[in-house]
Amino acid sequence: MNQFSRNLLLWALISLAMVVLFNLFNQPYSSQQSLAYSDFLAQVDRGEVKDVRIQGHKIFGQNQSGQSFETYAPNDPALVNHLLERNVGIKAEAPEEPPLAMSLLISWFPMLLLIGVWIFFMRQMQGGGGKAMSFGRSRARMMTQDQTKVTFADVAGVDEAKEELAEVVEFLSNPRKFTRLGGRIPKGVLLVGPPGTGKTLLARAVAGEAGVPFFSISGSDFVEMFVGVGASRVRDLFTQGKKNAPCLIFIDEIDAVGRQRGAGLGGGHDEREQTLNQLLVEMDGFESNEGVILIAATNRPDVLDPALLRPGRFDRQVVVSTPDLRGRQRILEVHTRRTPLDRDVNIEVLAKGTPGFSGADLENLVNEAALQAAKLNKEVLSMADFEYAKDKVLMGKERRSLILSDEEKRITAYHEAGHALAAKKLPGSDPVHKVSIIPRGRALGVTMQLPEEDRHGYSRTYLRNNLVVLLGGRVAEELVMNEITTGAGNDIERASKMARKMVCEWGMSEAIGPQAIGEHEEEVFLGREWGHSSMVSEETSRLVDAEIKGLLEEARQRCRRLLEENIDALHAIAGALLERETISGDDIDLLMEGRPLPPFNPSGKPVPSGSAASSGSVRDEADPAHQSAPSAAQEEEFVLSAEEPTDRADDTTLDEGGGAGQPGDPKREGKGDILGNGAARESSDANFGRSMPDGRSMDSSGPDDDRQPR
Repeated sequence: MNQFSRNLLLWALISLAMVVLFNLFNQPYSSQQSLAYSDFLAQVDRGEVKDVRIQGHKIFGQNQSGQSFETYAPNDPALVNHLLERNVGIKAEAPEEPPLAMSLLISWFPMLLLIGVWIFFMRQMQGGGGKAMSFGRSRARMMTQDQTKVTFADVAGVDEAKEELAEVVEFLSNPRKFTRLGGRIPKGVLLVGPPGTGKTLLARAVAGEAGVPFFSISGSDFVEMFVGVGASRVRDLFTQGKKNAPCLIFIDEIDAVGRQRGAGLGGGHDEREQTLNQLLVEMDGFESNEGVILIAATNRPDVLDPALLRPGRFDRQVVVSTPDLRGRQRILEVHTRRTPLDRDVNIEVLAKGTPGFSGADLENLVNEAALQAAKLNKEVLSMADFEYAKDKVLMGKERRSLILSDEEKRITAYHEAGHALAAKKLPGSDPVHKVSIIPRGRALGVTMQLPEEDRHGYSRTYLRNNLVVLLGGRVAEELVMNEITTGAGNDIERASKMARKMVCEWGMSEAIGPQAIGEHEEEVFLGREWGHSSMVSEETSRLVDAEIKGLLEEARQRCRRLLEENIDALHAIAGALLERETISGDDIDLLMEGRPLPPFNPSGKPVPSGSAASSGSVRDEADPAHQSAPSAAQEEEFVLSAEEPTDRADDTTLDEGGGAGQPGDPKREGKGDILGNGAARESSDANFGRSMPDGRSMDSSGPDDDRQPR
């Protein structure tokens, strides 16, 4: 209960107590018998009344037997004569008047109550913060160094961003060092990066290191229901900053107020634009803000107004990307400081097995492992707990309650075996880590490939091989079952997207050549890609469709030949899946060599990862946003991203097509991760599996998904 509610309850109790006391005092207690006036007259006529005391309209009397009574008399002029005729003693008194204090209370109580309520609400309205009359004041919270426990020592994996912000702290602590050479302290620093990479954590670390007042506010705290509130709060925010200079101001999710003006369906938003205009003026207007440095964070820099991004306002843009191998290792070390680990836990192996994970993903991984160990009543966390947590985070929890028929299990086993065998046989493909036909999340089966190292460029050969792997499930169904099912719907969708990117964006078609087909039209108001403009002729469009179909048909024929040549291995892998439900990459190698598998352990323990399996990311078969991220194929033709970031959807994606994506790409269905060196998603996101038998995609980021995106 907040202070306002407590005060309101106190005043209500006081008012109730006053009403109760008033009623108690206003109803005096009487022990005398109450008598009807007619009965009183009858007793007088019978001579039973000894004497009476008349006080106004009330009559108090005593009968011959000594009992007292009282009655109420109307205005009866003949009453006194009647009493005298019956020899009744009469005593007359003036009517009783209430005490002066009670009279004053009765007359002034309503007025005092209204005055008290008015004073109460005035105090609340003038109290600042979130009170009624303070809606024009800034909601920024000032944090001191004592209140902030986070320092740069708690931030790992983003060394370049830490260096940039450490310079800002040094600017404030020793400005003379820079100004003596003609340097100027930056007015603003914009932290850019996907969710979960540590932008807000960096700001909290700056607050703990700076030693100056630190104001924190969200971009959504400016604009509300009242017109002019946003601009007023911006002015008040910088007024507070000037009073406490030197200081730092942090605005989280600045894209809520800093979106480009005058864009979108229906025109601009006047109130938001007025707030943005005031922010632009405060950052670099006629009045100087010496000693006030603004730090802002966003994961949508593409929608920000250009006037906000220019030097003089945000002098520096710091990219906070997903960490590399060494960064992931250091982040895991930070999150396992207070976690008891078993001797078999290898942080380096865990870091290799999680490419493309953000800091928040790694924290969640450690937390899930700790929860699993606690459920098993363990004293320390083992490597098996981390493997379980990684599978759960990437693929979802096992749905052992979902009972599949024997026929559907067989179809799923051959579907996954087709993916796994194609990935094993094609040179340059990422190693197969694990294959499972246990339903997880919304997938009936999963084939996980994990890259051996972080990669940033993808060759045409590898992309073509990826198409073969994607179609492995459908071709295996055709070969063995002589029938096709809806389970390959997601594979076909992802393969089609990848082939279209190869033709239209990456110039990998001989007929089209190095030409970009189609242009994107961005709607800033929606923050999404609103449409594609048709900049090509119908003939070119037909040629593009023919090239896409050719790539897919070529991949299908290659996959069919590969599986026909290795049909025995396909049957062996499918049989092992039906028997064990989950097999590792090492198990598949043994099956392909015709060697027996090690004894099956039916206990629920996680299957050990095969070979280098621990180094990479997982691909959830059912996620349409997931594309197999190309591995390092040995070919001279590399697709290097000209656009810096890429993304990872709910599990691991390569911008839906195996290549680099843009920051905040609107096509992404999960959250995006930006690689600071202009690379695509590091993870080789090629989870292959079957969709649900009723034709619904098993996409973990689909509209019916009950899993929260990471």
